[in-house]
Amino acid sequence: MCMSETGTESRPLVRQLPDPAAASNVRYNPSLEELRELAKPDETTTEFGSPSYVSEFRSRSSDRTKNAVDDDFTDHDQELIDDAVDLASDVELVCVDRLMGRHPDASFCCRLFVPVEHARIAYAWANLFEPADGEDPDLYTVQLPDYDETAIRVLPDTGFTAVLGSDYTGEAKKSFLRLFMYRIKQQGGLGLHAGSKRVRVRNDEGDLQTVGQVFMGLSATGKSTLTSHGCWLEDPEDASMLQDDVCGLLSDGSVAGSEGQGLFIKTIGLGEDEQPELYEAATDESAILENVAVDDDGTVHFDEDRYTSNSRAIIQRDELESADEEIDLGRMDQVFFITRNPLMPPVAKLNEEQAAVAFMLGESIETSAGDPSRAGESIRVVGTNPFIIGPEGEEGNIFHELIDILDVDCYVINTGYLGQKSQDIGVTESVTILTEAARGTIEWTDDEEMGLTIPEHVPGIDIEEFYVPDHVDDYDEALSDLRAERREYLDQFETLRDEIRDAVY
Repeated sequence: MCMSETGTESRPLVRQLPDPAAASNVRYNPSLEELRELAKPDETTTEFGSPSYVSEFRSRSSDRTKNAVDDDFTDHDQELIDDAVDLASDVELVCVDRLMGRHPDASFCCRLFVPVEHARIAYAWANLFEPADGEDPDLYTVQLPDYDETAIRVLPDTGFTAVLGSDYTGEAKKSFLRLFMYRIKQQGGLGLHAGSKRVRVRNDEGDLQTVGQVFMGLSATGKSTLTSHGCWLEDPEDASMLQDDVCGLLSDGSVAGSEGQGLFIKTIGLGEDEQPELYEAATDESAILENVAVDDDGTVHFDEDRYTSNSRAIIQRDELESADEEIDLGRMDQVFFITRNPLMPPVAKLNEEQAAVAFMLGESIETSAGDPSRAGESIRVVGTNPFIIGPEGEEGNIFHELIDILDVDCYVINTGYLGQKSQDIGVTESVTILTEAARGTIEWTDDEEMGLTIPEHVPGIDIEEFYVPDHVDDYDEALSDLRAERREYLDQFETLRDEIRDAVY
């Protein structure tokens, strides 16, 4: 049986953790400068003056992660949690408090405990979120990289995560964002592994309008690129990035942000020409590099996977011209499901049921951020969100209800290629589609062969070159096989409503 957490209730667990303001083994809320100094033994200073670190673990240990809502918790799992709490009182620690989110209905104080010898984790993590200003913590993580077993154990209702045996910064980051999304769902909304953006454009009548866009996609599929792109707009038109990774869709249609200070971007292949704004931020002195190829003399090689293809940088929002001062989106008008499925067109417009199907399918490719051994394989992840707590079918039902009530326009956008790599879909095409979708200038048609609503005309793109059946041998057979796979996949979610299952495209 799944553990109900009655054996590890919130109050007793919190009382057993050290009081950082009083415990002699805890350095409580040191400044960023002090944290960097503590991390100096692990630092290589780059040519830009920024710190670079190399960790032993270079991706999340998703196969060693369990939560007490969805997984069977054994006595050993409880022992792991007890060990994390007990060791937090025995080893010299750094404790950092940060605020996740600013929205009055979606803001949580987070407390991270990390051993002093791994202060670089706390330093990197602290640069993602804003100072908490003495608030009482809502969520707690104890990360002990030197533990003799690798295990991540989550008590969602208690708000506690034990990260054992991993020194990857991404585990600290996602330990809190996972619970951020869970708490949003408990409040009647839905946590989204997504970026958010506010676009101001002139519509086809010449009037200036504001459009809220949300991008759902797995790591390294183009989510950061599309979210942060300025869309080549000129004043009074503009595009502003609000959030890059995790948001909360609230029942009133607003989208709460989570990370108020930094972004945790993938750097492999990061180029000055292709992604100039992200490149400039990653080469600023304020950046923190993790597992990036850096020579002893500080020379940085973003194009080299010396340690991993999941190399990362924490960059500051202040260094991004496209980043808005706000992190919350007033209203979600359009949502884009990012895919790399070669049978999907550059963009298709979905009805509410098809959008719920797209949410449930979460079709993409595996990346080195998730499972490096399977990087490049086709995968499906509900909501493109590997951090869901609770029945996944219910997530699809909630999403369907919200977009129906809120009257959201939904699209699937392919950022990969068509067919057997015969036609690449570049950043230029994808960004043009986003801009023209915001303007409302795309002309749509129902295509019988594809069974989708696809563009008949997109300003600035010769859309006929991207007609999928022209790029796939035996297209009808390939599409039939794909639909059968999708139906079989959806059948595993017992709580998913029939009207969603029946809308497979």
